[in-house]
Amino acid sequence: MLQFADEANIEVHSGKGGNGCIAFRREKYIPMGGPAGGDGGKGGDVIFCVKRNLRTLAHLRYHPIFKARNGGDGSGRNMAGKDGEDVIISVPPGTTLKDAETLEIIREFTTESEDEQFVFLHGGKGGWGNVHFKSSTNQAPRYAHNGKPGEERKILVELSIMADVGLVGFPNAGKSSLLDYFTAARPKIAPYPFTTKIPNLGVLHVDTDSDIIIADIPGIIEGASEGAGLGFQFLKHISRTACLLFMIDCSDDNYKSAYKTLCNELGTYSKELLDKPRIVICNKIDVEGAEERAEEVKKAIQSENADTRVLLASVMERKGLREVKDVIVKMVSDMDRMRTPGKNHAQISAKEAASNTKAEKSDFLKTRSVDTNMEVQYPGLSGSFE
Repeated sequence: MLQFADEANIEVHSGKGGNGCIAFRREKYIPMGGPAGGDGGKGGDVIFCVKRNLRTLAHLRYHPIFKARNGGDGSGRNMAGKDGEDVIISVPPGTTLKDAETLEIIREFTTESEDEQFVFLHGGKGGWGNVHFKSSTNQAPRYAHNGKPGEERKILVELSIMADVGLVGFPNAGKSSLLDYFTAARPKIAPYPFTTKIPNLGVLHVDTDSDIIIADIPGIIEGASEGAGLGFQFLKHISRTACLLFMIDCSDDNYKSAYKTLCNELGTYSKELLDKPRIVICNKIDVEGAEERAEEVKKAIQSENADTRVLLASVMERKGLREVKDVIVKMVSDMDRMRTPGKNHAQISAKEAASNTKAEKSDFLKTRSVDTNMEVQYPGLSGSFE
């Protein structure tokens, strides 16, 4: 099975500083030249930077040890040693660095711009040469400093997918089919559970200025929060999404309990997931009797929370998908306005609120470039709509 590399344990070493030099001037016509030992060079740093064309941590799994270069030793004629080369480790957006033993969070890369660097470990300082120790009482010092040692750390690198909308549902609920329809991502689709084995990303094109990132997470089953099924290891990816879209298979016999079970699993994993804005899609209403079941689910959900938007759709028959798109666009647009500082939301016109089918560009996409030549499970351009 293709492994989705969203975790990696690595060991990093910064460089040792170069040693100072003990040397004296030996030049013609300068009989008392004095000390001339140069300083050692600084050791290389360990640096992390964000690369938005990366999507997994596979490059770290196969290269678990990173070492910066040591600084060069000083030499005669007051010549300093060469500074050690830094080691730069590239990571995708949404990466978290943790201490491998304590699991303490060191850094989260969520808002960094392209190539912005974070110096994690500093290289050791170079030692002083004997030229620094000359004095009126010691005009020929015969000692110098050794370079300072570098640092070593073992860290756990974790990746959580950053997206605007996260698709949540049981296996074979239709999440991948919805992603396939809305975007140019081409996830594997088949009529059996657990077809999706790795998270898939797609780009829903709204207009020339904005896009929405949709993440399809492998199906969740009951007990996923405790480690059951494929969904457990990918639950953390839902935590970085701005809002959630629940998919309920109304042709399944467990249609009544599906929504509550999904909410329980998300809440057990993280209470914060239940606070995210959500949409519920009752899918497969083209199946005989499923539309009546969908109405029953809608009534039950809205009786508990009237603000939850519940839509009836059939991805297979392309029914109700235009409304689904409009609701997704509006929800993401509303989220963006709430995150935009200094904007007076009370002054938003009634016309804009009523006919808002145009999403503002999300904060995530302001610094994100979309590569249309990516592999099929990653973002592409949107598909066409009927």
